[in-house]
Amino acid sequence: MHDFAALPSHTSCTPAPAGRPARVVVAGAGAAGLMAAGQAALAGSQVILLEKMARPGRKLCITGKGRCNLTNVAPLPEFLGHFGPTGPFLRQAFHRFFSPDLLDFFQGLGLETVTERGGRVFPASGKAPEVLAALERWLARCGVAVRTGMALSRVTRAGDAVTGVVCGGEAMACDALILATGGASYPLTGSTGDGYRLAEESGHSLVPIRPALVPLVTQDGPAGRMAGLQLRNIRVRLFIDGQKRGAAFGEMAFTEDGLSGPVILTLSGLVVDALREGREIHLLLDLKPALDEKKLDARLVRDCTQRRLEPLASVLRGLLPREMVDVALDETDLSAETLAGTIRSGERKRLCQWLKNFRLRITGHRPLAEAIVTAGGVDTREVDPRTMASRLVRGLYFAGEILDLQADTGGYNLQAAFSTGWLAGRSSAERHVSPLQP
Repeated sequence: MHDFAALPSHTSCTPAPAGRPARVVVAGAGAAGLMAAGQAALAGSQVILLEKMARPGRKLCITGKGRCNLTNVAPLPEFLGHFGPTGPFLRQAFHRFFSPDLLDFFQGLGLETVTERGGRVFPASGKAPEVLAALERWLARCGVAVRTGMALSRVTRAGDAVTGVVCGGEAMACDALILATGGASYPLTGSTGDGYRLAEESGHSLVPIRPALVPLVTQDGPAGRMAGLQLRNIRVRLFIDGQKRGAAFGEMAFTEDGLSGPVILTLSGLVVDALREGREIHLLLDLKPALDEKKLDARLVRDCTQRRLEPLASVLRGLLPREMVDVALDETDLSAETLAGTIRSGERKRLCQWLKNFRLRITGHRPLAEAIVTAGGVDTREVDPRTMASRLVRGLYFAGEILDLQADTGGYNLQAAFSTGWLAGRSSAERHVSPLQP
């Protein structure tokens, strides 16, 4: 028995079950797998954590641009709302282990955190590797055997129950298997979709795999001319076949072939699905959301009057970043050399309309390998939300991105990984697997 008296309840040991401890194999040493392995060990199991890469947590170390956005302090109803239709599936996991519990957990491991704008929580150091290091130290104290360079190739079964796994030519017997192999984005970190194949071979259905939180590609036009430009406090509206389907406010950026940044990533899931259906998609950028059209027009009148002898391009620099001025003039058919005092009412109205409704046609998205998370995965209807156990195979559990769960940016996805990992680890540690759920 390890001494965890100084840690909070989510990190303290409970007595091992009577008789032989349950043997649990966890496949995948990302956020979900690390949490699952530790919790299974703390509940009394013998745990082996298998990671195909040379070291654990590679994707964890690059999340949040290397700062690791651990969670969000939003209240539960708002939190669940960021997951869309599959959000209710997480209610049980969040009831057992939610953001306050996660913060207590990391505090018990000696990791200080800070809460920033939008309720996003980061390690105080701003360094994601420190999160991984804290988890690795914790696993060592829990007695988890971590084995790297071990790609799970097959799940062995007897009837409807898991009996073990095969890694290359090595077979391992187990009472329970937790698949926490991640999605199919960022393949260089080890997330290559291996778990999907194993889930299907075990009889599970997959919701089609596709990118989520992914940069978008625009029709040839102005976006590429502004590559590298980042905008703040922008309102973006999404239109699909002419109907408004979403909106977001915040930061965005122009890339060589399109758009990225938090607001774009937030809307990208709807865009990806619409593109798959062959729909026509436009984004409308409100570059001056703090001003309605009447107030913005009054601002243009004032600026053009006060600076009437200056070129219009110079006046626009008071409203737009330098990289956008020529684009604004081209899009509104105005000359940079036109004196501000000579601009006609119709031209000013056209410019005002453009500033409030800069339209970009979306023609594609970047590949799955560049997505922050993977949409789709194991159908949650085939998983018991109370335990993360398979409804089809005894002793099989799921945690993290392998499940059909995806949310907006802001720490929501990582919390889901930790919560489902916590629940799968605790549930799988029971030596006697309960009967399958109907």
